Amino acid sequence: MSTGKPHTDIQSSTWFDAFLPVSARPYTRLARLDRPIGAWLLFIPGLWSIWLAGGVNQIDSSNEASVLSLVWLTFLFFLGAIVMRAAGCVVNDLWDEDLDKQVSRTAGRPLASGALTRRQAFIFLAGLLLIGLVIVLLMKAIVFWLALLSLVFVGLYPLAKRVTHWPQAMLGLTFNFGALMGVAAVLGTVPLWALMLYGGCFLWTIGYDTIYAHQDREDDISVGVKSTALLFGEKTKPIIRALYLGAVIAWGLALWLAGAGAFAWIGLVAAAGTLVWQVRSVNIHAPDKCLMLFKFSAWTGWVWAIGLVIDALV
Repeated sequence: MSTGKPHTDIQSSTWFDAFLPVSARPYTRLARLDRPIGAWLLFIPGLWSIWLAGGVNQIDSSNEASVLSLVWLTFLFFLGAIVMRAAGCVVNDLWDEDLDKQVSRTAGRPLASGALTRRQAFIFLAGLLLIGLVIVLLMKAIVFWLALLSLVFVGLYPLAKRVTHWPQAMLGLTFNFGALMGVAAVLGTVPLWALMLYGGCFLWTIGYDTIYAHQDREDDISVGVKSTALLFGEKTKPIIRALYLGAVIAWGLALWLAGAGAFAWIGLVAAAGTLVWQVRSVNIHAPDKCLMLFKFSAWTGWVWAIGLVIDALV
C-alpha cells in the first residue's frame, strides 16, 4: 500500500443519509449513490442517442404524444443508468474486494471494509438486476437484447485491469451501450450513425477514465493492477488530446450521417470547447485535480444534450 497521503472521494455523510436508516448506508456507498458522476456518465450516451434519434425521426414538437414519448424514454434511461451503474459497482467490488483493501482510495468501500458481506452484496445485486429487467421490458424488444449483451462487458470489466493496461477501453465498451440502446428504443433499429456515436463515446471514456485512473498510480503499481494511466505516463496529455479529437470527429460523423440540424452542431462545438479546457487543465500529479476534471466530464454531456434536445424540438 502506498505510504503517501490517502486520497479518497468516498463521502462520510451525504444529504440522503438524513432520510435513510443507518443500516442502509453501506448499500448506498456500494451503489455509489454518494458519487453520482458515474451514473451521469452512463446516462449521457443514451440521452444523446434518444434525442438525436428524435431529431432524425422528425418529431413534431406540437405533437404532445411524440415529445412525451421521448421524455418517457429519457426518464427510463435515467432510472436505468442509476440502477445499472449501481449493479456494475457491486460486480466490480465483488471482483476487487482484496485489491480494494490495498488501495487507499478504495479501502473504505463496504465490502473491503467489512461493512457488508458478499452474501448481502449478491442479494442486493439480484434486486438491482430485477429492477433493470423491468425497465428494459418497458421498451422495444431490441433494447432487451442490447442490454443483455452489455451485461457480458459489465461482468468482464473488473477482470481487464488484471490482464491488460487497457481496462479503460473495456469500460468504454461497457459504459456506452446507451448510445446504441437509445436509438433502438426510438427507432427499433441501430443505424450507422449510432455506431459512430458509440465509437466517439468509447474514445471519450478512455480519456476521462485515464484522468481518473491517475489518482491510483502508486497503489496500482504496488498491487499489480494495470491501467492506461500507467501505460501513458507523462504522455497522458497529448494522448488524451488525440482521444478527444477522435471522439469529436466520430460524433460529427454521427451528426452528418443522421442529417442533424444546426442546434445539434452548435451543441457539439460547445461540448468540444469543454474538452479543450479539460485537456489544457490536466495535471496527472494532482489527484484532487484529476478527480475534479473527471467530474467535469459530465458537463460535456449536458452541453451537447441541450443542443440535441433543442434540435429535436425545433
